[in-house]
Amino acid sequence: MTFNAFRRRDLFAMSFMVFGLSARALPEIGRPGTWGVDYGETTDPAVARGFDLLVLEPDFPRPLAPLRGPGSRLLGYISLGEVNAARPFVTELDKAGALRQPNPNWPQSRLIDLRDPAWTALVLDRLIPAISRKGYDGIFMDTLDNAEALERQDADRNKGMVAGAARLVQAIRKRFPAMAIMMNRGYALLPQVAPQIDLVLAEAMASRWNFTDGRYEMTPVEDWQWQADHLLAAKRINPRLGLATLDYWDPRDRATVASLYARERAAGFQPYVSTLALDRLIPEPLS
Repeated sequence: MTFNAFRRRDLFAMSFMVFGLSARALPEIGRPGTWGVDYGETTDPAVARGFDLLVLEPDFPRPLAPLRGPGSRLLGYISLGEVNAARPFVTELDKAGALRQPNPNWPQSRLIDLRDPAWTALVLDRLIPAISRKGYDGIFMDTLDNAEALERQDADRNKGMVAGAARLVQAIRKRFPAMAIMMNRGYALLPQVAPQIDLVLAEAMASRWNFTDGRYEMTPVEDWQWQADHLLAAKRINPRLGLATLDYWDPRDRATVASLYARERAAGFQPYVSTLALDRLIPEPLS
């Protein structure tokens, strides 16, 4: 998400891998069937094996084999638009001039100049190859919509930030042609990168967490439609692109959770509903 929107985690942004990934007889990545996300330190293997696609935090050491169902794919999280200030390479990026101000909502994170070649080199040469050694099949790219927010904030200083973010995604695909790539939002660059990614995620599509009132709520119809329009436009560019949604709701309210799944699925999207913490997998309620 942008630094003007909520995110539930930004502490672990970097360590990934898909270097030397070979083609395998797996289902088309753009049609994962069931998918889920778990940024918790431990993941229940019995639950995990019920999903066709999982997004996990790769910085937590864990055996991946017990989490794999038949033909499933595992993606590692990476933040491309900002970096936690505790990362060992932050000083390196700061000296290169690739870092910007802290995220106002997450002060421990520094925004990144997505046009900077030092960041591109770090992502391509070190961060993504690192995930390959851990056994992941691809990456889940977050915070790329920071590019649009920065460009809107200061059009002169940040001119070309969206184009720079698009070039980074294109460079990732060129370097790792067999890697599964899922992108969160990033709608401003989506027209340029739709052919290079396998799935795009609409987060907080039909429901979200209201930080002011401290409760889950439905998003306005116009917000849902705005995201849906971007997803469908990208699908027209890349017909093989998977369209996923992530909604937030109290899992104890099974009726509402079931209705969220039904609504998103009826629109042609691949839904997942979880809590704001995203720290455990929550299966879809049985009908």
